[in-house]
Amino acid sequence: MFKSMNRRDWMKTSLLSAGTLIAAPSIAMPKRAANAAFYYSPESILGEYLPDFPIAEPKMVARLNANENPYGPAPQVVKAIAEAASTGNRYGHGDAATLIAMIAEKEGVTPDHIMLGPGSTDLLEKVAITRFKNGGNIIAADPSYMSLINTAEAMGGTWKPVPLTADYAHDLDGMEKAIDSDTKLVYVCNPNNPTGSITNTADLKKFCATASEKTPIFVDEAYLEFLDNPMSQSMVGLVAEGKDVIVARTFSKIHGMAGLRIGYIVATPERIESITSMVRSTMGLCVTSLKGAIASMKQDSFMAECRGYNSECRKFTHDAITSLGYDIIPSYTSFMIFPISMNGKQFMKSMYDSGVGIRVFNIQDKDWCRVSMGTKTEMEIFVETFKKVTA
Repeated sequence: MFKSMNRRDWMKTSLLSAGTLIAAPSIAMPKRAANAAFYYSPESILGEYLPDFPIAEPKMVARLNANENPYGPAPQVVKAIAEAASTGNRYGHGDAATLIAMIAEKEGVTPDHIMLGPGSTDLLEKVAITRFKNGGNIIAADPSYMSLINTAEAMGGTWKPVPLTADYAHDLDGMEKAIDSDTKLVYVCNPNNPTGSITNTADLKKFCATASEKTPIFVDEAYLEFLDNPMSQSMVGLVAEGKDVIVARTFSKIHGMAGLRIGYIVATPERIESITSMVRSTMGLCVTSLKGAIASMKQDSFMAECRGYNSECRKFTHDAITSLGYDIIPSYTSFMIFPISMNGKQFMKSMYDSGVGIRVFNIQDKDWCRVSMGTKTEMEIFVETFKKVTA
């Protein structure tokens, strides 16, 4: 039984059935004008009135600000971590090799295609450090997850933003046209953060296969495992074909191991070598996290349950918020985002004062609420608090 929820209560309130474990979003996609720029403020406005994540306060009743899995880690993972603590005096190189072998088998590549890191964000930043040490430009959607972009700019690179399409997919034609002789990397976050939207698999594969002949393509698949049949929608097969594509995954999301910090990238051996020749890989990992990840690789049923719970909460929240007249970008992730009508800073402060953690972003001069999916009870609290705050 998951520590953070009462499964009997869940069954009563959400009527979870086997069918919901594979439910996909079926809501209509709100559109915006095709020529509407979707410019993203690189910093959210979270924090001006409040600490970055005031989650330790006793009054926090719904922690919905960090896209965490509220149900994990799996019990078997907790057990493996506890047993590993006594071996904390030893380096985890052997465990790292075991985990790499397991990942390689899952991804259909050899172990020299895999690089581990303390979360996928660490790997995004390491790639940026190695690619942009002499400048150059990075092409990425606008808006998108900013970690790799921010690090590239800190190293002296420049960001060439390409606004999302009218249906919030990556503008692949626009991104390919933006590639020039100074482009060091193209970054694709799919499903995208902070929009939660997705880009068509076939179109993305075609783009990656072609564009990777010009420059490396980094595909961030942190949220891919919230999709049905995720491996069929991954770009990792292109790596196996020898394409210069880098695919990132993480144990932070559906595995429920955000605080344990472990993730990996899949790339050609030559690309892996170009990174590890400059920065360390497994030295940044602790034996407890490695043992936990090894155990989590075997927990397919746990992840299927989490996927189902997430889908149920996402539908509940979508239906509740849209019934109030708000337009939500259809989400394929563990969060959703929508524009709000009141001042974002005041909205955020009022939500936190009521014990509900959320994120607020400013996109195209509008304030948007991004809410992570918690338990059913937490989402009910969010909806009721939202109603009171925006009344």
